[in-house]
Parts: sequence; C-alpha cells; structure tokens
Amino acid sequence: MSVHKSLPHDAALLHVSGQARYIDDIPTPADTLHLAFGVSAIAHGEITSLDLEDVFASEGVIDVLTSGELPFENDVSPSAHDEPLLSTGDIHYLGQPIFLVIATSHLAARKAARLAKITYHDSPPILSIDDALAANSRFEDGPRIYGQGDISVIDSAPVVIEDSFEIGGQEHFYLESQAALAVPQEDGEMVVHSSTQHPTEIQHKVAEAIGVAMNDVRVEVRRMGGGFGGKESQGNALACACAIAAQRTRRPCKMRYDRDDDMIITGKRHDFRITYRVGCEENGKILGISFVHYARCGWAQDLSLPVADRAMLHSDNAYHLENIRIESHRLKTNTQSATAFRGFGGPQGMIGIERVLDHVAHRVGRDPLEVRLLNYYQDHQDHSVEASGGSISSKMKTGPQTTPYGMEVEDFVLNQMTADIVDRSEYQSRRNAVADWNARHSILKRGLALSPVKFGISFTLTHLNQAGALVHIYQDGSVRMNHGGTEMGQGLFQKVAQVAASCFGIHMDRVKITATDTAKVPNTSATAASSGSDLNGMAVKAACDTLKARLCAFLVDRHECRHSDIQFKDEQVWIKETAFRFEDVIKQAYENRISLSATGFYKAPKVAWDRIKGQGRPFLYFAYGVSVSEVVIDTLTGEYRILRSDILHDAGKSLNPDLDIGQVEGAFVQGAGWLTTEELVWDAKGALKTHAPSTYKIPAFADRPDIFNVSLWDNENQEDTIYKSKAVGEPPFMHGISVYLALSDAIAACGSRYPHLDAPATPERVLTAVQRVQRHGL
Repeated sequence: MSVHKSLPHDAALLHVSGQARYIDDIPTPADTLHLAFGVSAIAHGEITSLDLEDVFASEGVIDVLTSGELPFENDVSPSAHDEPLLSTGDIHYLGQPIFLVIATSHLAARKAARLAKITYHDSPPILSIDDALAANSRFEDGPRIYGQGDISVIDSAPVVIEDSFEIGGQEHFYLESQAALAVPQEDGEMVVHSSTQHPTEIQHKVAEAIGVAMNDVRVEVRRMGGGFGGKESQGNALACACAIAAQRTRRPCKMRYDRDDDMIITGKRHDFRITYRVGCEENGKILGISFVHYARCGWAQDLSLPVADRAMLHSDNAYHLENIRIESHRLKTNTQSATAFRGFGGPQGMIGIERVLDHVAHRVGRDPLEVRLLNYYQDHQDHSVEASGGSISSKMKTGPQTTPYGMEVEDFVLNQMTADIVDRSEYQSRRNAVADWNARHSILKRGLALSPVKFGISFTLTHLNQAGALVHIYQDGSVRMNHGGTEMGQGLFQKVAQVAASCFGIHMDRVKITATDTAKVPNTSATAASSGSDLNGMAVKAACDTLKARLCAFLVDRHECRHSDIQFKDEQVWIKETAFRFEDVIKQAYENRISLSATGFYKAPKVAWDRIKGQGRPFLYFAYGVSVSEVVIDTLTGEYRILRSDILHDAGKSLNPDLDIGQVEGAFVQGAGWLTTEELVWDAKGALKTHAPSTYKIPAFADRPDIFNVSLWDNENQEDTIYKSKAVGEPPFMHGISVYLALSDAIAACGSRYPHLDAPATPERVLTAVQRVQRHGL
C-alpha cells in the first residue's frame, strides 16, 4: 500500500527549483489590467469629501471605482453581510478599502491609489478590549456562556487563585500574499484564479458581486504559498474586485497585495484577555474554575463567533473539570477584522487552562507535571508516570468523563503519551539539572516545562463536515482525480494521491491530482479545521471504491469467480492465483463499456452541535500530543533561547509520516513564535505599526531549538477515518505553549512570586517579569 509511507511532497522539486506556479506566475494576456485599493487613513469616522481627480489623471489608470459604481452586491463578508468591499462613507479601521484603481500595471495602480485627496470627520476609535467594554461594543447581545457542574465550590476550596493575562494576536505571514486573477469568458461567465482555502466561498461571493448564478463562475486553485487560515475569507475582496473590474472592462484583471498592504488590510489571529478564578485542593486537584474570555474581534464579524466558540471548547484541554464556567465576550473594535488562524481559537482557550495549571502548581509548591497528571482525563489503561515529587498512577475511573460541553472523552491517551515523553526527554533528570543550574547562576536562568494537547477535529458548523471527489481512470491505466481540498504546502494532494494508489494497488506515478476546481467538485468546504485529509481522503476513497466495485462486477462475470477472489495489489489485479496487469484490466473494461469515472462523497458521522446551548458532540475525535521544552533567559536583558524541545504527537496511523513530522515541526515553531517574538503593535490612532518584516519578527532559523526531537505516537484512530489516520494541521501548533511555560518557569527561578507573564513573551516582557519577581524577593 502507498499509505503509511514517507513520500516527498508532490511538488517538492517544483518548490525548491522555483518552478511551482502561483497566482502571480500564471501567464496572462497582454491586455491584462491590474488593481489596487485606496485605503483609509483614519480608524473611525466618516468621509466628508473624496477627490479622485489626481487618481484618474495618473499614468496608466483606466478607471477608478467607488461603492456607488459597484454593479451589484457590495459585500465580501463570510458570515454577517457586514463587510463592504468598498466603504460607503463610514470608516471602521485604518486601512479599510475606499476605492478601487484599475490600471495597466501593478505599480501604476499602487502609485495612483496614493493620490486621492480625502477629508474625514474623525470619531474616537475603539481600539482596545477596555475601550470596547467601556462602549459596550460587541458582537452578539451579551456574553456566550458554557459550562457544567457548580462553580460555587470555588468559594470553599482550600486554595483560591484569581488572575488575568493578555494573549496577543498573530499575523499569518504566508509567503505568497493575497492574490487573484479574473478572466472574463463568453456569455457573461467568469473564471477566477484565487489564492484561497475556500474556492466555493469565492465562487459564491463573486457571483453575488457580478450578478450571476454560481454556475457562471468557475474558481480554480492549484496551490497557495501558505494559508494558515488567512486565506479562508480574506481573499474574497481581491477576487470580487477582479471579477467586477473584468466584467466592466471585458479584460482580464489581476490583483495582489504588497506585503505592507496585506498586513494593513487583512485580519489577524484574535488577541484575548483571559481572567480566571480557580479553587483547588492543597495538592493541586482542581475543584472548580471560572474563565472569562475577552476576544478582540475587529470591525466586522467575519468568523469571530466560531473562533471564540472553539476557544471555549478547548478551555479544558487535557483536564477533567467537573465544575467549570466559561464566559466569552466577542468585542467589536476599530481594527482589522480578526479572522481564522491555525487552531481557530483553540490555542487561546488552551493556553488559558495551561496558565492556570502552572499557577496552581506554583501556589501549592508542586512540580507542574504532577499537577497536570492529577487533573488529566483518564486513559482506558493504568500507567505510572514519574514526576519530581514521586510516582503518580492514573487509574481508570468508573463512568464516562465528559467535557464541559457534554461530549464523552472516549479516546484519551495522554497518560500513556506523557509517560513516554517523560522517559524519552529525560524530564526528571533535566528538572533536577535545571534546579541545580539556577542555584549556581544568578544571571542566566533556565526553565523546563511540559504541556499536553487535546484538540477536537471537525468543523463546529456541522454541515461543513462533507466533501466530494471526482476520479477518472484512463484507458492506459493512469488515474486523474479532483477533490474539494486545496493545497497550501501541507501535502494534502500527496496524501490523497496515496489513498487512490492504495485503493487500486498501483504505483504513485500513475496518479495525478488536478487543481481544485468548482466546475469539477461543487459545494466544497474550506480546507480548514484540520479536516483536509479526513474529508477529502474519504471522498476520494469512496469514488475509488465505486470504480473497484464496477471492475469487480465486470471481472466476476468475465472470469466466473467471486468478489472475494479478486485483489488489487502490486500493479496487478489478482483473480485467485492469476495476475493481470492493471492497465490490461482497465482496457478490457473500457472495451466492454464499463464506466471508468466516478464521484465520491463523504460526510463525517456522529457530529452534532448546538452552539447556543453549548452542548453536543462538535468533534468526531481528538488529536493528542505532548511536548517538553527547555529555555535559558538572560535576566539582565530579557533575551532567551530555546535549548531543546521534545515532541510526541498523535497522528493516528499516519498516512505519510515524513509529511506529518514536517507539519509538527512547522506548527511548533509557528506556535512558539505566536507566544514569543510575534508582536502586533497599533498606535493610539489605530495605525498598525508592525506591517513588514522589519518590524514584525517571525521565527528565523536561529530561533528553533538547538536540540529538536519530534516523534509520532504509533496509535490507530479508534474512529473510522481514512486508513485510521488523524488530522495533523492544527493540533501541533499548541506545542509552542511549552516554550511559553518554560520561560515562565525560568522567570520564577528569580524569586518567589508567580511571574504573571503576558504573551507574546518578548524580551521586553520577560525582562519586566524578571524585575517584578526580583523586587518581590527571594
């Protein structure tokens, strides 16, 4: 079988040789036009005058459009129809598109867009969480509340802790910026090439924008140069702008953002403030906990409601919390509309409970690992894990354990995984070594931390858990397929090709996947929620199974055998002890008029979720992982390095171990970046000041751990997923939390006070926390 094997990414050679084609590389006709937005210079107010005379007069400009010239819908929102393509006069954030320049070149369009003379009536912008709370500026009428049990137990708990902390947002910083190309066709049809994770949404929004049915719009996506959630809805504006301009001029129209424009215009990860009140036993066993989440959502709703919901759904992470209340405020501000980002709110919810466990351990004076193990959900087997305070056994409890939203946890394996990582990372001896180092050194302090991951897999909007596929077998035995998933570097196309090759028992070189195309597979869901392989792999397998059934029926009739006598393996079709070449069987089937094309469809079972009640089964299963990170900090400057990270991640029965390990490595580094170096800064007027690599620091090669050990947990998914694999796109992002906790551990070594470290833990914040702890005394 081709699955469960480490094969290179299908476009690996194209990537490293520069031959992989992205939107900006697509050859275009000589008369192609180029677009750019003119954007607002204030964060909140109204346009009082708009003079575009100099824009029209600029060299190369063909036309300039404002909202009044748009022919049909002026909306690019993925949800609430509250996001106009071009401002209708009201300004909601600094960088909001006001007009659209159509010019003969990219440079001409960008230059002209800066020549407008605009005057405004300024209003005080709502920029921060505190501003939004003071103004009661929010999405939804009030807070959303989930939970279970009775949190009044906190009041009588032996230990009660209250605190709050800030968690910053994050820029997607995909290598390929947002881009689109629209090519008008005959009879009013439009072909759109878009760098998008959601071709069907682009199709839908473009159809509305140019006043046609969806069957008049074809969207094609071969690949993206990264997405991370930032191309789930943020590409709508470019695609709609290109289609409107192409319809108006009857010429191909192309648009791509410069990096600064991309960062100023598009949404980011939601930044959060989390407050908590927790009651626990003297040993750290949590009796009750109350969270309040404040999510800064930006000016438009976008995907903020499900993002904030998922943060609530991951507030338990790996811990059985019988008495819990989670209150979530979705706040509206005059900043870029926050959007989907790898983990989709899960990381924010997860770091909340991990901060609590860390704080509890510090208060009760125990190793944080002991406290985590004490509060874990239970595995179905007994395991003993060695921590610095001794041995803790995890025993199977009677009765089901449920999450705060009522879903039974049936597949928990973190006790086993933790035992494994504690052993392979030498946690105990290194914990002792860190304590010894810190006792002997006053300037450089080390920290060590372990953090687990339990991440739910499925779209929480239940109807999105579906996928389709189209598979052709040609007369020569070669296979070509199409499915609704999009390739953004994660290796989805290769994994799905491996599924098809395994179904037919043929070599990978026989299988090709075409660009994602709404004319071939309709009504697709976004490639998001870590669902790409789960959904599209199963849809492709369904199509292949249909074709195999047709071929078997043909062979049963032709060779007078039974279905059970037929096997597809090793490039051949075996009938009992006789082997026939695969291509010969296909040729015979074709000549006997057997259909060699099939569609496949899959919908995830078991999932059902009521987001208003906060009850149900939003996820088909959980993906698990555990990581251990060690850092060293300079207490004089706040600078730090990651010395070592060990990660054990649960990818089920991996479809492609090397690709999955690559995903784990990249996700960890991106997660660590979110919590350490990646700081978004707005000034008092709402201008994003960190809008380029010169001011916004993503992790570089030198920022990775000096020692980096990544392994996959060999454990089949107990659910009936594609070849028993598990999703691996988002869950490993949360391994970066171990770096944040290790920094906190190092700071704690400077005194007796809990560090109270906000994220991102930049050197400035680390230094401030060190000084605060030192002032409190040893």
